[in-house]
Amino acid sequence: MNVDQAEVKKFEDLAARWWDPDSEFAPLHAINPLRANWIDSHAQVAGKTLLDVGCGGGILSEAMAQRGAMVTGLDMGEKPLAVARLHALESQLEIDYIQQPVETLAEEQPESFDVVTCMEMLEHVPDPASVISACAKLCKPGGYLFFSTINRNPKSYAFAILGAEYVLKLLPRGTHDWQKFIKPAELAAAVRQADLLVGETLGMTYNPITKQYKLVNHDVDVNYLMAARKPG
Repeated sequence: MNVDQAEVKKFEDLAARWWDPDSEFAPLHAINPLRANWIDSHAQVAGKTLLDVGCGGGILSEAMAQRGAMVTGLDMGEKPLAVARLHALESQLEIDYIQQPVETLAEEQPESFDVVTCMEMLEHVPDPASVISACAKLCKPGGYLFFSTINRNPKSYAFAILGAEYVLKLLPRGTHDWQKFIKPAELAAAVRQADLLVGETLGMTYNPITKQYKLVNHDVDVNYLMAARKPG
């Protein structure tokens, strides 16, 4: 399986704090409105089937469900999924959470979803291209796909590793492995290899003084998002 059990364990150990906005998941809570609005601006998710790959505790899944999407969340972590199911129940949202590799689901349910999201997940798996290919198989012709990850360069090491994990302590130490980061050109190549069309690519920046995140057109040096579409 295309799964790093050590990566799964990291998030299993933190699962109980997933919905605490002041916990290690504070950055996810802070960026969630930005990424949810961006996805919705492209795909208009209301009434559409949406698969959230690497959903964790369900922060993005719930945001998509609140916008009217029929959401399936997919993850390999048992504890985060248990947290996600409980929180969805408390939020009175119907979300189908599944513990399964995305490649397996792609074989079982090809072309089943109007929208596929895979956010902050590719840098945590051994073979990101395999995940992208599976996401492409799961998407209906004409559907939308959205990816986000972290660039690999000296600046991303300084900001995403040293800055975020050691200086600002936005994330626990060891959350990321710089060698697993993915350059935008590499992600675009994998998207095209999966027979998808590359769409808008945006950077996501963080201001440590204002503690604000924002999406920008010109700076993909660290965090970035990429839209894609399946022909048809």
